This record gives sequence, C-alpha cells and structure tokens, in this order.
Amino acid sequence: MTPPDFDFPGRGVERPAVRYDKQGELTDSERVERAMQAFARDTTRTVATYLESCIRCGHCAEACHFYVASHDPQYTPIWKLQPFRRLYKKKKITAQELRDWQELIYDSCTLCGRCTLACPMGIDIAGLVTRARHAMFAAGLVPHELHAVAERAEREGSPLGATPKVLKERIEWLADEHEVEIALDRPQADILITLSSIEIMKYPASLVALAKILNRMGASWTIRSDGYEATNFGLLSGNSDWQREMSLRMIQAAIVCKAETLVLPECGHAYSALRWQGANMYGRPLPFRVLHISEFLAEAVRAGKLPLTRLAGSITFHDPCQISRRGGATSAPREVLAALGADLREMPSAGDANWCCGGGGGVVTVHRADDHRHRAFELKMAQIDATGAEHLATSCSNCRLTFDDGQAHFQWSKQMESLLELVADHLAPRAA
Repeated sequence: MTPPDFDFPGRGVERPAVRYDKQGELTDSERVERAMQAFARDTTRTVATYLESCIRCGHCAEACHFYVASHDPQYTPIWKLQPFRRLYKKKKITAQELRDWQELIYDSCTLCGRCTLACPMGIDIAGLVTRARHAMFAAGLVPHELHAVAERAEREGSPLGATPKVLKERIEWLADEHEVEIALDRPQADILITLSSIEIMKYPASLVALAKILNRMGASWTIRSDGYEATNFGLLSGNSDWQREMSLRMIQAAIVCKAETLVLPECGHAYSALRWQGANMYGRPLPFRVLHISEFLAEAVRAGKLPLTRLAGSITFHDPCQISRRGGATSAPREVLAALGADLREMPSAGDANWCCGGGGGVVTVHRADDHRHRAFELKMAQIDATGAEHLATSCSNCRLTFDDGQAHFQWSKQMESLLELVADHLAPRAA
C-alpha cells in the first residue's frame, strides 16, 4: 500500500459550502467596519508602543527574504502594517486598500520573525502581522486556499482530511508494513504524541520513526484520536476561535490520558501555537510539559536513553523559523546531530538568523504566492550550497514540503531529510 497523491495544502479544493467568515457576503462598508473593530480589539498598550517606536531605519527590509529576493519596497516588513498604523491613527481606510494589503499580509509574509530579530527598537513585526490577519479574517479577506484548509480543520479536525478514521487506517497499515507497534488510544500514558497532517498524508515514515524510537526507549506513550492534529490553521488564517479549538483538542487529550509530556511533531507553527500560546488559549498553566520532537530527542540523548550509530558524510541543518528563531529550540537538533557523530557544516547565518524556506505562515497554500516563494527559495539554495554538505536535514514537515517543491521547480540536486527519521535510521543495535 502506498500513500495517496499529495499536493500542497489547499490546492484543488473547492470553496466550502459553509463559510464561517461569510467571505462572499459582506459589503465593502461591512468589511471596513469589521476590520476596524478587529484592529481596535488588538491594539493593546504593547501594540501602541510598537507602532509609535518605528524609526524608519530599514533594517527589517534587509532581514526579509521577500524584500531581499525582489528589492521591491512594498515587501518591507513594516510597510505591511500600514493599515494597522492608519487605523491606530484614526485615519480612514477603504475596502480596496484592505484588498491590496491582503497580498502583503498573507502572500509575502511567512511570520518568520527575522525582521523582529533585526529591529533595533525591538518591535515584534511578525507578531503584529499575525494580529493584522485577525482583522483580515474578520473582513472576509483571507486567501481562498488558506481559508478552505482552515475551515476544513475546524469542520473535520484536520486541514488535510486526516480524520480519526484515516489516522487509524494509516497506523494499521504502517504497523503491519513495518512490523512496529504504534500505540493508539491507550487510556493512560506518560507521553502524548501529536502529529502533523503533512506527516500523516505525505511523510508517513515519520510515524514509523516515532514508534521505533519510543518503543526502543521503553517509553509509556500513545497517540490519541481525540487530540492528535497539531497543525493549526486557525493561527495562520487569523481566526483566534479556531486556533483555540484546535489547541484545546490536544490539551484535553493530554489531560484525559494523564500525560506528563506532550510532544509536538516536526512542524514549526504547531510549536508556536501550543508551546507559546497554548496556556493563553486554555486560560491557565498547562498541567503537562510541551516539547518539540527535537527537544524530546535531545533530552533522551542527554539522559543516555537513545544510543545511536554514526551518520556517515557531512550534513547541514535548516532551522525552522518558529522552532528556532521564534521558539528558542535552536540547540536541540544540534545536540542530536552531535550524538549522531555528524560532520555538521553550518550555513552562513545559521541558527536564529537562518533564512526562512519561504513557505511558512500559510504561504505554501496560496497559489498566487508561488513566485514569491520561488524567489525566496533561491536564497536558501545559495545558503545550503555554500556549505558543501552532502545531506540536508530539518525538523519541520512544512519546510520539508517547501524544499521538495523548490527542488522540483529548480531541478536542484539536494534532497531534504527529516531529523526524526535520521535518528530512527541510526538506532544502535540492542546489546546481546
């Protein structure tokens, strides 16, 4: 049995019959009014301070892959906040201007945060763009493909149709095909494993890798069909209610099975949504730890629970923006690679300053953003080629998907690999 054909999330989908934001049913005056209300709701003291602090230095422009790849001033990150600024200054804005800004806020921003890192005034530009998306969603101005997958996630529990039934079928197939036990719906476990739709539908070897590693460690673990989907298109589309519901499914599943640790998959924005925003969505501190899979692997290595064989050849690591720069888990994959004895060749501007792959923030779902993505991806190719490394690895399936597309588009010879799968492939043999 082989996985079904898979395209980018949102490609080829029809507009859903139920449109919760009534995208096609608003008048221009209603769009403006809804946007203004959302902007006003999000204009906290912190936001006001940010908007007052910009000194127009231009550092954020040189930090943005979309600007550097095009040298078009409209892609300067701070310019993307102009509607926010105008409404903050109580200046009028039109529905057409909101439509014009839709491309800047969705198509040409991956929320990677490199602009935030570069800002001498400490303005969280990426965070402000996220807030601007709240207003765009309220105004019914989310790109069709992105809205469709977000609505499907709200309706079915998965943006790519990886429903509990599909999950169970794939686990049964993978367990049989690879002769590995994959724990599903155990009533109690120390570790709750969550997954990305992209892994389930595109990279199912990741599920096998997880099972091999956890079983080898003798861990008490499970996947729960009532809370396994970690991708959060509510966050990416700008719908806070959907974001909260998607997070609460995992939180409640962890509480039900009394998990001490919830492990997030190789997915950047899933880490951002639950690790750094989950407690706010829940309304109180989470009663368990939240770790990205790379952090979990690094802990296991540190504790001597994960003996590994040597990885032959040289390798370079692509830091996913939401996990490294925005999330702080920069050292974890390097600990794992060190345990593999890898010849790690760092890219220029690696780690927290790494260039984005160009597909995050929901950009990979939007057809009209393809040219933006491909121009930005040329920066990644140059960055990687400069290392001379034989292998590439990352810890985000969305990045991996974007790399696969870039490889095909440019006929590039490099192939992105999964850090998780590399670890599973290099588990040391059991002692006799």
